[in-house]
Amino acid sequence: MNSNRRVLLFAIYSISLFLLFSILATIFHFKWMPFKRVNLISDIVTIDSLELKDTSADIPPVIIENKPNKEFNLYHTPHYITSFNTDTTAPSLENFVKKLQELKSGKKRKIRIAYFGDSMIEGDLLTQTLRKLLQETFGGSGVGYVPITSQVSKFRQTVIDNYSGGWQDENFKTTTYNSHVYLSGHLFRSNGDWVQMVDQTIKDSAAIIEKSLLCGYTANPVTITVNNHPFTVHAENSFNRVVIEKDGNRSIKLSVSNEELPVYGVTFESDSGIFLDNFSFRGITGIEFAKIDSSFLKAIAAGNPYDLIIFQYGVNLLFRPNDKNFNWYARALLPVINKFRNCFTGTEFLMVCTADRAFRYGGEYKSAIGIDSLIKVQATLAYETGSNFYNQFASMGGTNSIVDWASRKPSLANKDYVHPNHNGAEILGHYFFEAIMKEYEKYTHLLK
Repeated sequence: MNSNRRVLLFAIYSISLFLLFSILATIFHFKWMPFKRVNLISDIVTIDSLELKDTSADIPPVIIENKPNKEFNLYHTPHYITSFNTDTTAPSLENFVKKLQELKSGKKRKIRIAYFGDSMIEGDLLTQTLRKLLQETFGGSGVGYVPITSQVSKFRQTVIDNYSGGWQDENFKTTTYNSHVYLSGHLFRSNGDWVQMVDQTIKDSAAIIEKSLLCGYTANPVTITVNNHPFTVHAENSFNRVVIEKDGNRSIKLSVSNEELPVYGVTFESDSGIFLDNFSFRGITGIEFAKIDSSFLKAIAAGNPYDLIIFQYGVNLLFRPNDKNFNWYARALLPVINKFRNCFTGTEFLMVCTADRAFRYGGEYKSAIGIDSLIKVQATLAYETGSNFYNQFASMGGTNSIVDWASRKPSLANKDYVHPNHNGAEILGHYFFEAIMKEYEKYTHLLK
């Protein structure tokens, strides 16, 4: 048979099989990973015409309890951090902004923020802008936490890192036993591997930077190599923050030859100021943290305390275009929030709702039809747990804003209609900073 004819027949058979799978997947909602993001008939059969059944419709709604001096509907307000207090002249995040004022007035102290999220903050997007603006305003040098390895290490701009390929990564997706993975969702082990990191955020040439190794427990001291010199790590607690270098150097190189030592990452911090740790993990919703032991979270809180914890999730819940009921998520995430609040006592909590994401309905991209329902559930979680709330969706423009952002010249979002790009993330970071500053100014006004 002619070789060109064989190629033609192969292409015809392949396309026919692919088309058959697409039709069957569309009719019966069949899912298989190779076809997850591709549908050959998506232009002629719209998703909304299939009338997908909401499988969570039988889950009862979450009841919002009326509380004295609280107004739930404040969650709709854009560019605004609310504690749901009816007195909107009183500052939200009161303890946090009080600490900011003390730092601004000259008190030497560290203020730490843990910012949890999914791919929306991956590569330090949004958080790099928020960190930069906070440090410029209140002081501090250093990028904070950096994981040993990362699938976006070449994409991230705030750190230059290189590492050998033998690091073992235990994380939310690769193992079912996650009770002692770190807040990043990862735990690393090595038997002779190395990593080198350079902090790109530090502008003050005179800054003294403390580099600390974050690690878990080992029964015996372990000798590692730090910048080609031996260093003995005594990791006697379930969580340990070990200062391995404190000087003007912006880089660190580690080599670990004992896989018994659980390694979580390295932090870069000056002696005083505000520090923001980016804890992004692609594809999660926040409920994965239910797997981490409370005793381990308490050990982290004792050894590396945070003044503010931020949870930003949501886009991974909007993976089916016709879903409208997210009450199951409220019931799944509620114990996670309560566990964090019980373990990180004295820490303020801020829930950030999902940003906009769009699906194709009737031949054009529009905001997910369930996004308002999801945001209400997220606001309810904040309201019922005594946490603060920030409406990211409303702040970026509300309905169809991701479509608008993706179509701008230059664009502010990717054409997946899910992720803001660097330009868009920078805008969101500025919006968030301005919202924090509004609460800070409310507090300083009360002092006059």
